[in-house]
Amino acid sequence: MSALGHRETSNPYQRNIAHSPLSLADERIHHFMQANDIRRGIVIVFNGDLCKVLEFNHHTPGNLRAMVQAKLRNMRTGNQFEHRFRSQDEITQAYINQHEMEYLYSDGHAHHFMNTENFEQVEISEDDLGDSAAWLNPGVKLQVQFFEEKPIGIELPKTLRVRIAETEPQVKGATASASYKPAKLENGVTVLVPPFVSEGEEIIVDPSENRYLERAKKE
Repeated sequence: MSALGHRETSNPYQRNIAHSPLSLADERIHHFMQANDIRRGIVIVFNGDLCKVLEFNHHTPGNLRAMVQAKLRNMRTGNQFEHRFRSQDEITQAYINQHEMEYLYSDGHAHHFMNTENFEQVEISEDDLGDSAAWLNPGVKLQVQFFEEKPIGIELPKTLRVRIAETEPQVKGATASASYKPAKLENGVTVLVPPFVSEGEEIIVDPSENRYLERAKKE
């Protein structure tokens, strides 16, 4: 049994994932961070269990110290709950083994991924993927996260190229300093974009924060 509690298995694919050479990122078992640095989708150790951060909000009530209200899902039991951290609380982020895979398709209940080295396939439930599922398109390559040889989530690319499906008409003479406007993307996600961006345009976004970065360069 390894430091992460891996058990031997008769499944050769699982052995390949569990014991294949790990990248530098894979070798990190955990990392200490302040609660103020919590982000949606990361996995933390809370009361001895692995918990995925589903949502978080920063609060500074009156003259009190800043707080972080987080919605967590216990990855062992599946239970969801909320907890309020002080912003300077030290928490442990769990680093899960990762392996590059290609997204294939959704069957309506789970999403299917293929190992780009040996072509074996795994599936991850809609609930485990959470908000990340909206950014999946067939053919995209990403890191699938494993814990005790079970796929539990994904790490999206830092940036994605997406097309705007709906937004208000371009404002003539608008500048970047003007107020941003909502734009609905083809995947259904809404982001705020500068007023000079038009419907049908492709933009670059940070999918982890649903944030517009820049107009996409023409290919």
